[in-house]
Amino acid sequence: MRLAVLPADELAPGEHRVVRVGTRSIGVFRVGDDYYALADHCPHQGGPLCRGSVAGAPVATGPSDVRLDEGHVLVACPWHGWEYDVRTGRSYQPGDAPARSLPASVEPGPPGMTPGPYTAETFEVTVEDRWVVVDTGRRPTTEEAS
Repeated sequence: MRLAVLPADELAPGEHRVVRVGTRSIGVFRVGDDYYALADHCPHQGGPLCRGSVAGAPVATGPSDVRLDEGHVLVACPWHGWEYDVRTGRSYQPGDAPARSLPASVEPGPPGMTPGPYTAETFEVTVEDRWVVVDTGRRPTTEEAS
């Protein structure tokens, strides 16, 4: 299922946001001009993974020469500090399960949606001999539904 979760320009490079879609909580990350998404569920003990700290991965080219790679970002679970790559969900600790990575893309608008107002489909409902009866064959007109 594809879900439109937020306008792309609401996230600046280096920012992330946790969005709620139904019962799902999803972390959306912007790294440069790329977008990534992770389920907001740490595989370790179910913590709110995407609410943790986010930073570039440490890179060392030699002793005392360490920097953070802002193009390779990790998120640390706020419960126990376990770190996961926001691009893939991969953990770099041996034996750790990966976080669930979700495909993310930027598209022209919410897929399949047009500007509202929207009208929900309604059905005629009657009670007959103590049974609720829904008539799905007849479609009320717009005026009847109002």
